[in-house]
Amino acid sequence: MNEQQIPQKNYKEAPFKTVHRRILIALILGQISCGYALGISGTGFSLAQNYLHLTDFWVGLLGAGSLIGLAGSAVMGKLADSIGRRGLLMINMYIFAALSLVQLLTTSPWLLLLIRIAIGLMIAIDYTVGNSLLVEWLPEQEAGKRQSRLIFYWTIGFVCSYFAGILIQGFGSTTWQIILASSVVPSLITALYRSICRVPASPSWLASQGQKERAQRLIHKHIGRRFGLPKQLLRLKRDPEKITWRVVFNKQYRRRTIIGGLFYACQAFAFFGISIFLPILLKGLNLGNDHLSGVMYNACVMAGVLVGMALFNRLSRRAFLVGHLLLAALALVIIIVNPAHQPVLQLGCFAIFSVVLSAGLVLDYPYPTELFDIKVRATGVGTVITISRIGAASGTFLLPVLTNIGGSNLAMLVCAIILLIGGVGCLFFAPETSPK
Repeated sequence: MNEQQIPQKNYKEAPFKTVHRRILIALILGQISCGYALGISGTGFSLAQNYLHLTDFWVGLLGAGSLIGLAGSAVMGKLADSIGRRGLLMINMYIFAALSLVQLLTTSPWLLLLIRIAIGLMIAIDYTVGNSLLVEWLPEQEAGKRQSRLIFYWTIGFVCSYFAGILIQGFGSTTWQIILASSVVPSLITALYRSICRVPASPSWLASQGQKERAQRLIHKHIGRRFGLPKQLLRLKRDPEKITWRVVFNKQYRRRTIIGGLFYACQAFAFFGISIFLPILLKGLNLGNDHLSGVMYNACVMAGVLVGMALFNRLSRRAFLVGHLLLAALALVIIIVNPAHQPVLQLGCFAIFSVVLSAGLVLDYPYPTELFDIKVRATGVGTVITISRIGAASGTFLLPVLTNIGGSNLAMLVCAIILLIGGVGCLFFAPETSPK
């Protein structure tokens, strides 16, 4: 019996093996790097305001720079669906590290904005391409669970950036540049790991491009000869049509694309707006020691992600989506309408808001990938992330401006309205993707 006649199981039914762990670690390191780079911008540019005499407009714009770059996720997703996942993941962190260091060489707001946008594009590769590669390699029973845990590592990077911003001191007028450039450390570690422990290509993507023999060899090499492509991919004929962004807005995918982008954008508007410029918001809330309140907020974010991981397979996707958005909005409303502005009540509601909203972050990676099939997954996920980054960049840009115009209450009111819109939209239109 030759190799072609050997009965083979679907490689997605294989047990968790070394190749899966290697890809997962490559993605975990990337998530830490991305979280750190996004979080450090608020601290760095808030401090830069003292030396560069930046207006609220420029502080918000520079803080949102990486999130504006992340809006290029649709471009990166389309590129990944055209040329594959592996090559992009092998180079993006080297470019990321170089861009981090370049921030030491300029004080021009325009150049800094361009650098932050470019960093955002590199992050977009990890978000879009990395998640597609991971879900296309992981065993089916492991994919959702492992993906939902990625946000935990992203949060580690994000929270570490807050403490790094506090600890990096004593460099005078260049302190803010060193704070921003510190993202070179996690990104370079990630790049070196991916070069040493090489990330394989996606068998599913290869098969979708007509390279079934190469895909089979890859599976045999990393998982074993008992496993191969699933029958639907073996029968698949390469579609001569190129995948375009219009595909994810056709009748088949339109609802999924819009609702995926809506939930993600509304969540990101509040989370990034409040988290990145936390020092500015805390001053307006008058909760006492700003550093202590910031530590509490970040501790609640970590706790919230752990709560979300515990709830991930216990709640339906729709219930989780709707619940976390509406509860987070309610917590902000209570803070705003608190007549006596009692610090204990405000602090408690702010902690609840932090835990509830960050619990919903565990949906950010698995839910969008579950909305789309292999053929359009990277393009679909990239489009959803692009929509979400419009929300994230808007929140980050507007928070300093809104706080300056109407104080912290106005900023939180706008965040509450956006969360309410997302919650109601998901209540009526979000498709259920929970495993049967």
